[in-house]
Amino acid sequence: MKAFYSAFPDIQHTIHELIAEGDKVVSRVTLRGTHTGDFQGIAPTGKQVAIEFPMIEHIVDGKIQEHRVYYDQLGLLQQLGVAPG
Repeated sequence: MKAFYSAFPDIQHTIHELIAEGDKVVSRVTLRGTHTGDFQGIAPTGKQVAIEFPMIEHIVDGKIQEHRVYYDQLGLLQQLGVAPG
């Protein structure tokens, strides 16, 4: 995550939905940011990106024990202009 925030330092989070039941929390989030730092070997493009994804967390004793994020990496690379779209 540190590398992601270094590549997109102006990231803004928008939480669209947040559902909690028992020891699980699920949210639907959009991140928006500008690619101004190295990202997985890709030099900064200056392009703005938007990535929507679900996030699932498992909470134990009030602390996050597991954090899962699933996002469309190909879609992100297409937004950066480094993958065919």
